[in-house]
Amino acid sequence: QVQLVESGGGLVQAGGSLRLSCAASGRTFSTYYAMGWFRQAPGKERDFVAAINWSGGSTYYADSVKGRFTISRDNAKNTVYLQMNSLKPEDTAVYYCAARSSIYRSDKGREYDYWGQGTQVTVSS
Repeated sequence: QVQLVESGGGLVQAGGSLRLSCAASGRTFSTYYAMGWFRQAPGKERDFVAAINWSGGSTYYADSVKGRFTISRDNAKNTVYLQMNSLKPEDTAVYYCAARSSIYRSDKGREYDYWGQGTQVTVSS
């Protein structure tokens, strides 16, 4: 099994920054897994935010966060990060980390095999 634990969420004012972390562990976790971040606001569906391939050499972002968020990973630490800058109130959501048993990144939630419990990000205006 694979366990994913997110951290770094919190309350921030509009224009501020946060860095989310996702620590992966488990006997079957591999650094060859692609990773992604998704978010879900109250009353809305879960949306794709960003994804990264196994090596970190390929990333992909939702249009709504492009230029403001950066996904990265440290395979030596089995950790993926989401640096969020210029935050807006509409970024308020629970953010979920996900792992995919493939080297290729994906923006489709159904293609991910493991999910964390989520971390709340609240951006005040």
